[in-house]
Amino acid sequence: MSGVLRDLKPSDVFYYFEEITKIPHCSGEERNISNYLVSFARSHNLEVIQDEALNVIIKKKATKGYENSPTVILQGHMDMVCEKNKDTEHDFSKDPLDLKIEGDLIKANGTTLGADNGIAVAYTLALLASSDIDHPELEVIITTEEETGLVGASKAKKENLSGKILINIDSEEEGIFLVSCAGGLRTKIELPIAWETCSRNTESYLLSVRGLKGGHSGMEIDKNRGNANIILGRILDDLNKEIDLRLYEVNGGAKMNAIPREADAKLVLSIEEFKDLEIKIKKWNKILTNELKTKDPGININIDRIKGDANRVFSSKTLDKLLLLYRLIPNGIQTMSMDIEGLVESSTNLGVVTTFDRKIVFESAIRSSVGTLKQEILDRKKVLSNFIGGNLIQEAEYPEWQYEKDSYIREVFIKSYKEKFKENPKIEAIHAGLECGIFKEKLGDIDMISFGPNMYDVHTPDEALSISSTKNMWEFLKLVLSKIK
Repeated sequence: MSGVLRDLKPSDVFYYFEEITKIPHCSGEERNISNYLVSFARSHNLEVIQDEALNVIIKKKATKGYENSPTVILQGHMDMVCEKNKDTEHDFSKDPLDLKIEGDLIKANGTTLGADNGIAVAYTLALLASSDIDHPELEVIITTEEETGLVGASKAKKENLSGKILINIDSEEEGIFLVSCAGGLRTKIELPIAWETCSRNTESYLLSVRGLKGGHSGMEIDKNRGNANIILGRILDDLNKEIDLRLYEVNGGAKMNAIPREADAKLVLSIEEFKDLEIKIKKWNKILTNELKTKDPGININIDRIKGDANRVFSSKTLDKLLLLYRLIPNGIQTMSMDIEGLVESSTNLGVVTTFDRKIVFESAIRSSVGTLKQEILDRKKVLSNFIGGNLIQEAEYPEWQYEKDSYIREVFIKSYKEKFKENPKIEAIHAGLECGIFKEKLGDIDMISFGPNMYDVHTPDEALSISSTKNMWEFLKLVLSKIK
């Protein structure tokens, strides 16, 4: 073995991991790595299927003594998030990743590493290539475009898989096993705009919400951080009680699945109204600083004169409907799980608000580990949309993986972890989507769990993979497979 990782153990795992980093495999551009997996299977005389979505399924017979064991599906994804620093010269379409070792960590110079989910590919290839590891019959499925919406998994055909146990290798913390994930969907409520002419005796101002932390709308929704869109709507509703509020633009947030950090409203005011408004803004800064002093201490509300005068504003009816939508749209945690302590069961996030010429669009992400609760949140948004004369669009729906009280593979994982590491693992659920939800829907009665080694700062150029944890979880995986009889 030659390369940056040549001296690391387990040698086969790190060999295949480094080989993967030489092949471009951004989401949506997986053909080369998909073909590499097919060539690997054929060179090892293994049954292989490459489907229309470029998912690859490789099957390997059970080793001696495991012929009657249940077939195990090992699952991960081949695509990676491709991000780089602004000063990094790297072409993800052709350049291999520039690997480096820093202590116990593997990184890439100035780019994402793709350990999410290259380590799953490396583990499975090392298993498939082995001749001395005990295991049941294996069905390895490596999917495409996981990072852009679980696309490959959604297109996988159930007739290509027969296993009743699925081990997903797409978690990022050693000793934490995931046993449930949220399903989700995205909604857009379109509010039509009626315009009216603006008085000439006014000036344009920008009301802005700044200084919030934001975060992932699934993983960090439990932190109760401020949502800039919701805060802006709250302030506007209050101002409308004091002045003749004349808006002509509202915008906020960057991504539907991110808690928005910033939001803006453009409005017209007379000089007298502006003086009154300055006092109100100071009051709101005090209110929000107190409410968010622990969660979002940096919040700041500003009102500033901007160049250009508006010649039209939202009609009074459009304004009333807009404020109603801001104030009543479901947002944040909706229910908590009674099965898993501390787990958010269902939530929704008003991620993006955008003003167009003829409509204002409110974009939200809904998540729940219980399908009917996801539908209930959707139904409430439909009622609200209908009430204001809006149009609701739903898209990008994916299924949940609901917690099962009885699980054979979970018990095997727990006992194996105790045996190897002399301590109890953590059993957790994630309030975000995993491919497990899709496979549960496709395959029905299947017993699943998700695990993986320690990774840090995934999806960023600081992404890192722990060498020692990779070894620990490799030895653990082999132990688990040996226990499935």
